[in-house]
This record gives sequence, structure tokens and C-alpha cells, in this order.
Amino acid sequence: MIRKHHALSATFTFSEIISFLFFKDMAKLVLFLTLLSFALCMAATSPTDFIKASCKATRYPELCVECLSGYAGVIQRDERRLAHSALSVSLARASSAAAFATKLTKVRGIKPREYQAAKDCIENMGDSVDRLSQSVRELGHTGRAVGRDFLWHMSNVQTWVSAALTDESTCLDGFAGHLMDGNVKAAIKRRITNVAQVTSNALALVNRFASRHRARNP
Repeated sequence: MIRKHHALSATFTFSEIISFLFFKDMAKLVLFLTLLSFALCMAATSPTDFIKASCKATRYPELCVECLSGYAGVIQRDERRLAHSALSVSLARASSAAAFATKLTKVRGIKPREYQAAKDCIENMGDSVDRLSQSVRELGHTGRAVGRDFLWHMSNVQTWVSAALTDESTCLDGFAGHLMDGNVKAAIKRRITNVAQVTSNALALVNRFASRHRARNP
């Protein structure tokens, strides 16, 4: 009877070990399948899909996708690169608009009030270009920044992009009223409105990057 008891005890212990190993392997399998599923989902999301999904957070999503799709190879699925590319596009368009306004001041037959409004707009857009340039450089410093250092850099970027957007709106305000109606107003309004929309989108993506980074790094 004693021998049978020991045999039964040994059998139970062996089964317990088998059960433990089985469930341990099952846990590993579940973890593996979970990670595999996540990896497959990430692989299924192309850089272009990532850009389209991110642009939904902006005020002008179609324009956002149009501007950033060409940078998909650089952006991949990186939120900081996305925000950086958006700022770079805004800077390029602001610079182009400022140069365009400068050319308009040299057009023959331009009215005095149109000339003055265009000159003021050139100054506003110059300020916008400066602030967007600062923002692009400042965002570049966030790559290795953490904690308060990251928040400080991002606060600077958000402040400067907001100020650039205000500069662009101020330029448009200079052409308000029926007395300013004409080809000069129409041409500048078309250019600056596009820049303001692109800058608005860039600010939205900057804010999105900042908030998502804070959520991941509380």
C-alpha cells in the first residue's frame, strides 16, 4: 500500500509538471500570436495610409494628403517626420507667396492702396517665413529630447506656428473691403489663403504629435 501511495504521488507530480509546461507554452503562444497580429497590422498600414489617417485631424484633410503624399518615403509611419514635413511644406509655400507678392508691387498700373497693402503683406509673410523656419529647426531638436526639455521645444514650435498663421491672416486683412477688389487682391488672396490652410494643417499635426508623445511618455 505504501508503494502504491508513492507511485500515485509520483504520477500526480509528473502530471502537474506536464500541465505547468503546457500552460506556460500556451502563454508564450498567445503572446507570440498577439505580437504577430500587431506586426501584420503595422505592415498592412502603408505610409500613405498613415498620412491619410493622420490628416483626418486637420481642418483641410484633402489638402493635407495632397501636400504630404509626396513625402511618404521620408515620413513612413513616424509622427515627428510627418509634422516636420508639414512644416517644411508650409515654409516653402510661405516663401513662394512672399516672392509672388514682391513681384506684384512691380506690376505696372498697380493702385497706391494695392501697392501699400502688398508691401504690408510682404512684411507679414516675411515674419511668417522667419517663424516657420524657426519652427522647422526647433522641431528637429525634439528627436532626443525627453520630459520638460521636449515640452519646452514643442511649446516653442506651437507658439511660432500659431504666430505664422496670424501673420498670414493679417496679410489677407490688408485687402479687405470692396475698394481693394481687383486682380491684385484676387491673386494675393488665392496664394495666401492656400498658405494659411497649409499652415493650419501643419499646426494641427504638430499639436497631434505633441499630445500623442505626452500620452506615451506621461
